[in-house]
Amino acid sequence: MTATPLTVLYRDDHLVAIDKPSGWLVHRSNLDRHETRILVQALRDQIGQHVHPAHRLDKGTSGVMLFALDPAAAGKLGEQFGRHAVRKTYWAVVRGWPPESGRIDHPLKSERDKYGDVPPDAEAQTACTEFRRLATVELPHAVDRYPTARYALVELHPLTGRRHQLRRHMKHIAHPIIGDATHGKGRHNRWFQATFGCDRLLLACTELSFDHPADRRAMTIRAPVGDQFARVVAALGWSVTS
Repeated sequence: MTATPLTVLYRDDHLVAIDKPSGWLVHRSNLDRHETRILVQALRDQIGQHVHPAHRLDKGTSGVMLFALDPAAAGKLGEQFGRHAVRKTYWAVVRGWPPESGRIDHPLKSERDKYGDVPPDAEAQTACTEFRRLATVELPHAVDRYPTARYALVELHPLTGRRHQLRRHMKHIAHPIIGDATHGKGRHNRWFQATFGCDRLLLACTELSFDHPADRRAMTIRAPVGDQFARVVAALGWSVTS
C-alpha cells in the first residue's frame, strides 16, 4: 500500500472512483519505465481486489478516475466510453484569455511517442472539444514579450477521446495549458514554477457523468482541484465553483 492512501470518491460492488494525483501513471508503460507510482497496482493493494481501468488520464492530469471491479462492469463502462456517452468535465489554467465559450473542431493525428509505438503516417481523426471561460487575471509581469501576463481558468468538455486532445486543442487556439512541457510555453511554465512552486500540468478532471453499469442509474462523480492546482487558483484570486 502507498504511504498516503489514494482518495476514494465512490465505491460499491461494481466500481470505484478515485481522485488521481498528478504524476501517477494509470498502468505501467514504456514511456515511463522507471515510474513506481502506478494507480492500478496501488488501488488494488489498497482495496484488496483486482481493478479494471475504465478510461485513461495522462500522467500529469489529476482528478476523477473510474475503475470497474468485475469484467461485466468493465465491459459496460468501456462501451459507454467507446461511444462517447460519458460526459467529462475538466478544468485547466491556460495562457491568455480565450473567448467566453466555444467549440474546437480540429482533427488530430496520432502522436508518435519516443519508442515509436504509433505510426507517423496515421490519418487525422475527428476531435471536438467544448470550452467555457470561468475566470481571468492580468498580472504586471513581463513573462513573455508583453509587459503584462494574462491567464484564464477554463472548463473543458472533450466530445471525443483522442490522445492528448485537450492539450493539443488548447495549443491549436493559442491558449496552451500551463505546465504542459510538450505543447505549452516554456517561459510561462517556468514562471509558474518559480512564482507559485507549481511544477505540474494544470489540467484536472473535475467531473464524470455516466450510467451505472449494473442498474443504469445516472451517476455523477466530482473531485475538487487539489494540491498545487488549488494553491494556484487561490493565489490568482479566483473564487469559482464548478
